[in-house]
Amino acid sequence: MTEQYSAVGPLLEEHAEIERSLADPSVHADPGRARSLGRRYAELNQVVAAHRAWEGAREERETAEELAGLDDDGGEYADALPALREAEAKASDRLRRVLIPRDPDDGRDVILEIKAGEGGDESALFAGDLLRMYLRYAERRGWATQLLDENRTELGGFKDVQVAIKAKSLEDPSEGVWANLKYEGGVHRVQRVPVTESQGRIHTSAAGVLVFPEVDDPGEIEIDQNDLRIDVFRSSGPGGQSVNTTDSAVRITHVPTGIVVSMQNEKSQLQNREAAMRVLRARLLAARQEAAAAEAADMRRSQIRTVDRSERIRTYNFPENRIADHRTGYKAYNLDQVLDGDLAPVIDSAIEADEAARLAAAGEEA
Repeated sequence: MTEQYSAVGPLLEEHAEIERSLADPSVHADPGRARSLGRRYAELNQVVAAHRAWEGAREERETAEELAGLDDDGGEYADALPALREAEAKASDRLRRVLIPRDPDDGRDVILEIKAGEGGDESALFAGDLLRMYLRYAERRGWATQLLDENRTELGGFKDVQVAIKAKSLEDPSEGVWANLKYEGGVHRVQRVPVTESQGRIHTSAAGVLVFPEVDDPGEIEIDQNDLRIDVFRSSGPGGQSVNTTDSAVRITHVPTGIVVSMQNEKSQLQNREAAMRVLRARLLAARQEAAAAEAADMRRSQIRTVDRSERIRTYNFPENRIADHRTGYKAYNLDQVLDGDLAPVIDSAIEADEAARLAAAGEEA
């Protein structure tokens, strides 16, 4: 093994250790820990497979070189060397890529929030379009979705809506929900003629998207009950009509951070409280990660991953049927298809830009 891949040894040992742990039935008595170990095991599987492929390619090349040296003419082994060297180079590049530290949360599920912004009713309607886009995209990926809470408008839009998105199974963290949807956080701008516009003028409005990695194990984020202020109230629908006559809606305030989560979608106060705690844990995890990243700014070099959520990231232009991502330069004229869930090419452009930035950073460090 060359010095370039000296980091592989500890990762192979960690993979073997996790494999032994996952074979222990007692580990699976704690679903949160089992899921966390499984996510890390899946990530290390990529390293193990890439390392084995590189070692195999290297051994084939070395053997061919040795056999070619035994023949004055080099023979068939010499003829095969160029292809074998190319295969080894490709395997080496693949190993180098998987060795670059990736986001440890890539395999996590997410809680996604969409909030209407500038534009009033039009913004709320656009928030509904975004929700439909993400639900359709999740359906294409085979992910499960659960509507946690919603605040609808009289025209059928959303002032705000929260949805949990969960992968049914995960063998590769790069296919995880967070690995793909973490790039969606930011301000999404729409340009179109609103349904409320009588003179056919194009308006510009916006909606905000927040994406939080979900906490697998409630014990991962310890919350002191004394730090919580919990209020209950009656749920209400569009226009303020009463949805029910009991105080089933819940508002939880985390006093130390000032984070407030409200839930009213369920009929039971207990169910709304559980959903609110689920969102609160995700927000606290995100806040903790942001604080850690701020202390280690060198770990956040990619402009894609560190984009401020207040920054406009994408424009949806209906008259031109155009979608444009302002971070990656991606542009296409299939907005109707994207809103129907064909979001993969847009997200792939962010993933590619992120990977390129991480590769460049790794090269600078090397």
